[in-house]
Amino acid sequence: MRLSVAFATILLLLAGCSSEPVREIQRTVEDLFRKDEPAPAPSPPARKQAAPVPRIEGEPLLRAGISQYDGGRYDDAARSLRIALKRGLSLSDQVTAHKYLAFIQCAAGREAQCRDEFQRALRIDPAFELAPAEAGHPVWGPVFRSVKAGD
Repeated sequence: MRLSVAFATILLLLAGCSSEPVREIQRTVEDLFRKDEPAPAPSPPARKQAAPVPRIEGEPLLRAGISQYDGGRYDDAARSLRIALKRGLSLSDQVTAHKYLAFIQCAAGREAQCRDEFQRALRIDPAFELAPAEAGHPVWGPVFRSVKAGD
């Protein structure tokens, strides 16, 4: 009790002083008399963020390539499709890009390159099939069937 009275007296004596060392002593004495306050609750652990979904940057180029193909601009389509593959596509979109590249190669009379593109598509998806209208095409239909059969 005597110690408390002594600290209170010192605090009162120093109350009028305003120098920084005196204010520091005042804060220390006040801290001694302050009741212990419960420590603040720890903040919750940071929530794990889901891994970001990778952006597939080649998708717009794939769409452009298909549109160019449909418009008969085969050189532009082939360029767009190749860049789309380099920039990144989902597996199913990769198969689609290789299918269109195969069509372009076959239409240009480059059967070996056409076969290569169909083989790339089938390596990605061994169950890949052409749509009935595509499979019946007189130029690339037989090439696809031959590649699919492993010939």
